[in-house]
Amino acid sequence: MDNGHAPLPAASAASPGQGHRVAVIGGGWAGCAAAVELARRGCTVSLYEAARTLGGRARSVTLNGLELDNGQHILLGAYRETLRLLRRLEIAPEQAMLRLPLQMRYAPHDDGMDFVVPRVPAPLHLLLGMLRARGLAREDKLSLARFSTTARWMGWLLHQDCSVAELLVRFDQSERLTRLMWRPLCIAALNTPPERASAQVFLNVLRDSLGARRAASDMLLPKLDLTRLLPLRAAAFVERHGGSVLTGTTIRRIESDGSRWRLHATAAGAETETTPFDAVVVATSPAQAIGLIDGLADTARLTALAHEPISTCYLKYPETLRLRHPFLALLDRPEQGGWGQFVFDRGALDHRPAGLLAVVISASSEAIAVGQQALTASIARQLAAALHLPELEHPQWSRLITEKRATFSCAPGLVRPENRTGRRGLVLAGDYTAGDYPATLESAVRSGMGAACDLLGDEAAGPGDA
Repeated sequence: MDNGHAPLPAASAASPGQGHRVAVIGGGWAGCAAAVELARRGCTVSLYEAARTLGGRARSVTLNGLELDNGQHILLGAYRETLRLLRRLEIAPEQAMLRLPLQMRYAPHDDGMDFVVPRVPAPLHLLLGMLRARGLAREDKLSLARFSTTARWMGWLLHQDCSVAELLVRFDQSERLTRLMWRPLCIAALNTPPERASAQVFLNVLRDSLGARRAASDMLLPKLDLTRLLPLRAAAFVERHGGSVLTGTTIRRIESDGSRWRLHATAAGAETETTPFDAVVVATSPAQAIGLIDGLADTARLTALAHEPISTCYLKYPETLRLRHPFLALLDRPEQGGWGQFVFDRGALDHRPAGLLAVVISASSEAIAVGQQALTASIARQLAAALHLPELEHPQWSRLITEKRATFSCAPGLVRPENRTGRRGLVLAGDYTAGDYPATLESAVRSGMGAACDLLGDEAAGPGDA
């Protein structure tokens, strides 16, 4: 009986050394991670992507002649599988990304705080960061210390999940610390407001950053656009190992005869049927995955996922404009039109033109409801007020990019789908599959590696052990 745990069958004697043929549907970070691991371990991989550009929801786009990202991302030093994969693809993280210590630094006229952890061993880095923080009263610093101490004592685990807002009340966090640190961190990490975000997932992120070695809490800002950072290198790796990468190719249907899988694809307006595959990795969005595996596997957990948008507003100013730091936090004041939560100086990264700012609005449902033109104008006014530079109200040009289904809504007690579907040779991969983290690049990479390991029968191995 097929129990969903069977690895790929042994290679036939007729094709020694050629390995198995595996289709990976979706060229986002999860699909790329799965494709690299499968190719590395001898499979012949065909990677299919409907768009012309690899990267999925973390890809490059062209704006006013510039190659930029469809959204600003920060990675953490704790993202060990992403960093491991980059090194495997011969990308040196220390050269491809700007490494900064954990910080929450507000624009100077925003009545915020200035919190930076020093480069000393953990947990001393957090203690010294608290003591040196400006803009926090003694009550706020004690509140932060109480949170860290209590979470460590609990082993960063809850007996029953609750919302982040409930957790902060339970840990007796001050109103100012909640507003300046916990709320923006929660929205940035989980892309879900604290009132309906999972406290356990939030604690998982803090455990592996604040609660781990100092380097794990570092913030990493990509210097390369997101497609060049990983997906293009992954595609080249697959091709070097005898596989193929087909962009602009949409998979419409998956069929199985019990031992092999066939895909029905559309490319350049023509419909085709692929040659048989031994296995298939579905690394698409949840909605697309439902359409592909419905009737082949249970889709209930996929259907139950709700989604949150993320918006990024690019604003171009004269090249003389520079922020005091590579990025700054902004006070989130929706009632006053202050929708932006963080602003990034793209000129601080060595491949970007000076004077280009990126403002991020996570969990942006309410923001995008005001309309693109009104939202862009309010962000420019917010920057002008926060930086005390009236001229910022009038950028040379601006563009708003919204990913309406950027992440799943990370609700308390959410049961996410597993990599395994219960069908032999058919697995899922995506940042929404079961795991400790919310929908992040690290989640996507871990899921892709996990899907590959499941197909190859590494039932006892985690992605890092593959």
